[in-house]
Amino acid sequence: MITVVGELVVDLIPVSPSTPAGSQEAAAPGTRPAAPPPPQYTAFPGGNALNVAVAAARLGAPTHLMARVGAGPFGDLLRDHAARNGVATDAMVAAEEPVSLAVVALAGDGSGSYSFHTHGAADWQWTPDELARAWPAGTRIVHVGSISSWTPPGSAAIAAQVARVREEGTALVSFDPNVRPTLIADADAVRDRVAGLRRTADVVKVSAEDMAWLEPDADLDEAATRWAAEGPALVLVTDGGRPLRAARPGRPLLRRDVPPVQVVDTVGAGDSLAAGLFAGLVRTGVLDRTALLELPEPDLVALLDDAALVAALACTRPGADPPTRAEFEAARG
Repeated sequence: MITVVGELVVDLIPVSPSTPAGSQEAAAPGTRPAAPPPPQYTAFPGGNALNVAVAAARLGAPTHLMARVGAGPFGDLLRDHAARNGVATDAMVAAEEPVSLAVVALAGDGSGSYSFHTHGAADWQWTPDELARAWPAGTRIVHVGSISSWTPPGSAAIAAQVARVREEGTALVSFDPNVRPTLIADADAVRDRVAGLRRTADVVKVSAEDMAWLEPDADLDEAATRWAAEGPALVLVTDGGRPLRAARPGRPLLRRDVPPVQVVDTVGAGDSLAAGLFAGLVRTGVLDRTALLELPEPDLVALLDDAALVAALACTRPGADPPTRAEFEAARG
């Protein structure tokens, strides 16, 4: 069983552009010019943890979501989305704090940039007691990451829980830093937290964009290989539509091309890739560190290619909307 720990965010994604400056008709003499129409947004359930959990569940993997959920209609949207997609919600904690919001701006190539509204949100307030009470029995893969993993005060509780799981050896630990520089008050503290988590984790997924912030000017090949030598059994470096890098300690670096698709937007693509990998690990029974380290290269390549296909399919529609198992199998052929 997969357990995903982290934040839930409502993504406000534009559905109609405002009128470009200068394009409105000239006003008649003596009248006030008409204001351009404001941008319109649709609220999509999102956040690293929710995206990963939904994607894994849609692929048929038993999945629990551990998250602190604020009250109100946005909280209901997030909770209902998880349950409707087959994610177990019994480990979700009802919180008094508000839900986090992300206002998304889409570039011409479908890539998104985010303006976050997270002050005092529910996601960052985890306590050790909450995590211990909510922890699902039978967890074999646990994924943590993104904002909740490096935002105090809750990040310390998450790091301690991850360290216990790794020490006990009861589950594979996965980590995705998913850095959001605009939300970081203390860059050195975040880099230290990320370094500790990536060395504790068995699987690390990091984007080239995150790597550029964590280690400016780092060579991606060298960084992936070095990170793999410092603790993880597997390090994945994503780079948009460019090849996926995969490193294991003492093994040659792998590069895998990602499937070409017509990109609508890339919201949730990295989360879908992680979920695709987890679903593959569950399907093949690779559920401990030794099995992952000793996995034959052709078997690992097959898992990576499947994960990349899941991510590519998620890019073909708006918002964090990963494929179902049937859609994935139809695309794989």
